Amino acid sequence: MSKRLQDNLTSQYIASANRLKPKNARQRIVAYVESYDDVFFWRTVLQDFETDKFYFEVMLPSRTTLGKGKKTTLMNQLGKGLGEYMIACVDADYDWVMQGCTEVSKYICQCPYVLHTYVYAIENFQCYAPSLHSTCVMSTLNDRPLVDFEQFMAEYSLIIWPLFVWNIWAYRYNHYKEFSMSNFCDVVSFHDINPRNVEPTLEKVRRRVNKCMGWLQRTFHEAHKTYPLLRDELQEMGIKPEECYLYMHGHTLFENVVMTLLTPVCNILRREREREINELAIHETQKQNELASYRHSQMPVDITLRKSTGFKNSPQYQLLKEDIMRLTAEVGLEK
Repeated sequence: MSKRLQDNLTSQYIASANRLKPKNARQRIVAYVESYDDVFFWRTVLQDFETDKFYFEVMLPSRTTLGKGKKTTLMNQLGKGLGEYMIACVDADYDWVMQGCTEVSKYICQCPYVLHTYVYAIENFQCYAPSLHSTCVMSTLNDRPLVDFEQFMAEYSLIIWPLFVWNIWAYRYNHYKEFSMSNFCDVVSFHDINPRNVEPTLEKVRRRVNKCMGWLQRTFHEAHKTYPLLRDELQEMGIKPEECYLYMHGHTLFENVVMTLLTPVCNILRREREREINELAIHETQKQNELASYRHSQMPVDITLRKSTGFKNSPQYQLLKEDIMRLTAEVGLEK
């Protein structure tokens, strides 16, 4: 396909191409995603809605460049061609919680042909707390529950929740230069933790959050009235304080919270399993064979996180699921 034709692809063009196929052939719906990492995620999501009448083809917006940035893409070339047969699948970022306060937010929230994650990004889905134990089991082949991940993430979320509201406030009221997302992420990240005693790490985060909030309260007196209103609005949108981690910056959550927690947990579980092998082996050859087999069967925890599909049980995913069902119903393709 020529570069010029590729750049002018539209939903109408794909619909016309579908009509040229045999009557019983499945129709194609092109789903554009932001990056290579998104292809597998959206494939695992959209394949659940395919039928004998239609299928999704997940691809990047450009075959001729390594273009990045969903906002530029959506508001320009791609955005003009969206329709029933050509959709965009993007991370919500802060655009959903901004609720139309910017042009991009308004477009993403209102355009029926843009599917967004509701949570900040796909990484937040991958870090869905109820699935973290299974992630560790997949990585270590050890099912012992060392940490109550759901309780930990809920407590962590309650700690960072007030500061998260402040960060959204800063973006809503054009003070993001004074308190940016990067500033927020620096405060709520942690880089070491003892899985057998997580409270000291949570306490350190709590102290940093309280210190930052004190500075914000002294700096932005005008938030005295608007902050409580925004906090209530976010909760009315369904954002629960104990699930705040789902709406923070996804890469920070993945690398500086969840991976920081899971890595030492998995190291402990692996050592336990290897100690069992050492104790139960009858002779040296059996021990070496079992250890080699066990180590060969393990998977890096970051890989198991990215392959996790436990997020499909989350309330946030149900909102995305409803959007997909509405989209397919609009074109007479409801499953």
